Amino acid sequence: MDEETRLIRKGSEPTALARTVNPPIQRASTVLLPNAASLYDDDQITYGITGLSSPAALQKALAELEGSPDVTLYPSGLAAITGAMLAVLKAGDEILVVDSAYKPTRRFCDRVLTRFGVATTYYDPALDADGLMALTTPRTRMILLEAPGSLTFEMQDAPAIAKAANDRGIITLIDNTWAAGLYFKPLAHGVTISVQALTKYVGGHSDCFMGSATTMDVDIGNALGDAMWDIGWSVSPDDAYTMLRGLRTLTTRLPRHHENGLVIARWLQDRPEVARVLHPALPGDPGHALWKRDFTGACGLFGVVLKPCSQRAVHAFLDALKLFGLGFSWGGYESLAIHCDPQLKSRSVPVGLEGPLLRLHIGLEAIEDLKIDLDRGFEALGSA
Repeated sequence: MDEETRLIRKGSEPTALARTVNPPIQRASTVLLPNAASLYDDDQITYGITGLSSPAALQKALAELEGSPDVTLYPSGLAAITGAMLAVLKAGDEILVVDSAYKPTRRFCDRVLTRFGVATTYYDPALDADGLMALTTPRTRMILLEAPGSLTFEMQDAPAIAKAANDRGIITLIDNTWAAGLYFKPLAHGVTISVQALTKYVGGHSDCFMGSATTMDVDIGNALGDAMWDIGWSVSPDDAYTMLRGLRTLTTRLPRHHENGLVIARWLQDRPEVARVLHPALPGDPGHALWKRDFTGACGLFGVVLKPCSQRAVHAFLDALKLFGLGFSWGGYESLAIHCDPQLKSRSVPVGLEGPLLRLHIGLEAIEDLKIDLDRGFEALGSA
C-alpha cells in the first residue's frame, strides 16, 4: 500500500482494550459494521449518535438510580423535559403544568407547544389530586409536576396525583432535579415519566450539560427513544463520561449538601432580616409532611424571603457576597445566590410573599465561612 493509505489506516485495527476502572471514551460518528447484512440491522449500533461506550454506561447507571429498564439521554435538562413532551403530545392535546415549574419549561409551552396546537393550562401547586383532576378535560394528555417547585419550593402530593391521573389514562411527568433521582423515586410512586437535569447534582461540578428521561411504560419508553432519533438529540461521549464520573460520587456529595443546606436554612430562620425560609425539610414548612413521607433527604437549594426592603438593598446584599457566586443553575460543589422577583412576574397564581425572594444553593464549603459571607451580605443590606 502507498504511504498515504498506510498513514490513514494504521492504528485503527480493532484491539482488545485493557480493563480500566472507567469505560473507554469512543468518539465516533461513523460505526463500522462487520458485514453488509449488518448495515440495516436495527438491533446493532449503526451510528454514533447513541449506544457507544460512555453514554451506554451512563444509561445503565442511571437506570439503576431511577429503578427503570432504560434511560434516554438529552443534551440538557430542558431538552429532557421538552423531549419527553414532544414524544407523547400531539395537536389537539392539553397539558396541565404546575405554576411553579422551571421558567424555561413554561417558555417552551407558551412559544412552541402553542404553535403545534397543544394547549397549556397552569395550575396552582397547592391543588390536591381532586382539585387538579377537576381541571382535566377529555383533551388532557399530560400533567407536569415539579416538587419542590422552582424558586418557591411548594410540595405536591405526587403519588396521589399520579394515581388519579393514571386512573384517567393521563400521563404524569415530574421534574425531579431537586431530589437528583436519589432522594425521591418518582417511578416507584406511580409517576409515568421521571425527568431530571443531570447538569445539576449528577454532574456536580457546574461544567457539563445533560438531561435524562425514563419510564416504566414500555410504549412510552419506545416513544422517548423514537423521538430522540426523529429529532436528532445526542450527547457527546466526553460529556457522558463526565456525567458518569459525577454520578459515582452522588451518594457521597448529596448528603453533605443536605446537611449544609439545613444548617444554613435554620440559621437564616433566626435572622431579623428574614421573613421566612422556603425549605420543605424544615418542620413548619407547608410541604414538610409530604417531604417527610415521600423523600429520604434534601439537596442544598432553597428560598429565602426577606422582610420588605428595596431592590437596591437586595442588590447590595448580593454584591457584598464573596463566597456565594451570583449565577443561575445549581447543583455544583459551590454556593450560589440569585434574586428571584423578576422571574415571578410570569406566574399565573400570586405567590403572596412578604418581601423580596432570594434563592440560595448551599455548596460544600465550610459552614462557618458561609455564615460569615452571609453576615457580610446582611450588613450591606442594612446599610443600603
